Amino acid sequence: MQRNHIIWIVAPILIVIVSIAGTLYYAVGNSRRKLIISTTTSLYDTGLFDTIEDHFEEKYPVDLYVISVGTGLAISHAERGDVDLILVHAPQKELAFLERGFGTSRKIIAYNFFAIVGPESDPAGIMDLTPNQALLKIVEYGRAQGVKWVSRGDDSGTHTKEKGMWTDAGLNWTSMREEDWYIEAGTGMGKTLQVADNLDAYTLADMGTFLKYKKDEIISLRTLVTQGEELLNVYSVIAGNMTRHPHLNYDDAITFIKFLISDEGQEIIYNFAKQDYGQSLFYPAVNLLRQNTDPELVQWIMNYSFFEGHECPPEYWGNHPELYP
Repeated sequence: MQRNHIIWIVAPILIVIVSIAGTLYYAVGNSRRKLIISTTTSLYDTGLFDTIEDHFEEKYPVDLYVISVGTGLAISHAERGDVDLILVHAPQKELAFLERGFGTSRKIIAYNFFAIVGPESDPAGIMDLTPNQALLKIVEYGRAQGVKWVSRGDDSGTHTKEKGMWTDAGLNWTSMREEDWYIEAGTGMGKTLQVADNLDAYTLADMGTFLKYKKDEIISLRTLVTQGEELLNVYSVIAGNMTRHPHLNYDDAITFIKFLISDEGQEIIYNFAKQDYGQSLFYPAVNLLRQNTDPELVQWIMNYSFFEGHECPPEYWGNHPELYP
């Protein structure tokens, strides 16, 4: 057989082989499922979520797609059916989300504490006061001497906590936001810290984001008020409800929740960046609640983030009672 005849015979075979190989490669390359998650800026900005994502994707054929926003917007995404699962930290908003029928299978996964932070000079003199005392002094010095307070102002979990703290201190947040000393950043935690730093102002920050930005020398602010049950910050994960949005990837959402509350997931949370900062940025909550190893702290968490004695009322378990031993 002449050489050119061989080429004409072999060429179509090669084309078929390459085509089949390409099809197989495409099929294999796209066999991984997609899970869309809306998470708080604190979990994302600190890098914790990236670490969780790496470990989870190594273990399961699922790719995580992450949207980093405040809690209020994360909940809005889930109510529209744009995400399969949310990671948030505003218990009363979470309860309303469940009661409106958009979420299921809420699990508390971690906690840390907020802090009132401000300039090194501490012009209002709030160092080591109680949170209520500190807020009252900031208002006093803000009105009299122009000391600034920077609020997230974005309906996030941190913003929700801040508004609750003003109310607990006997102050009217709605009227204060019209005053010159009270500034709304309307952005995430990291950017809010930078605005406060630029203005030598006070703000409320979650400790995870604050420690990262401080260590990276992005800000020069310091922690001033760090003690008190009022500063507790609790993170929860909630799956979307398929009865409202049938297209949701509910099965992988439950798999991700089980990963977060597993010993492996909780260890990842505990160890994240611990060597870099000399402390954990976030503390695992599952065994703490299950074993009641610190009764006072457990009671704080229950007071703040349980609903009638449950982290998730049974009617919202979503056919997964195994999540609630």
